[in-house]
Amino acid sequence: MVTSLDILRPSVTFLLYMKTATLRQLRHDFGAVLTWVEQGEAVEISKRGRIIALLSPPLAPKPARPKKRPDFIGRLKRIYGDQVLSGNIVVADRESRPY
Repeated sequence: MVTSLDILRPSVTFLLYMKTATLRQLRHDFGAVLTWVEQGEAVEISKRGRIIALLSPPLAPKPARPKKRPDFIGRLKRIYGDQVLSGNIVVADRESRPY
């Protein structure tokens, strides 16, 4: 799993080959810088020789796990076994109680 700390602490080879762009280049040729980011490159943005920002592509999304539905029939068999309940069990229970 990639965390935000992994982005802040890149490896040495990553730092050696990281693309850089000046703020002026970003303003005038944003399309080229955006192409680098789309290709998976991280780009350091500098202003007067000082790094002020890091543009990086988003992290890859986690694949969605299919949701497993509960086994309702198995649960009913565990609770009631093979007993068959009549449809009017609630009515019979209500009639048996003195309210």
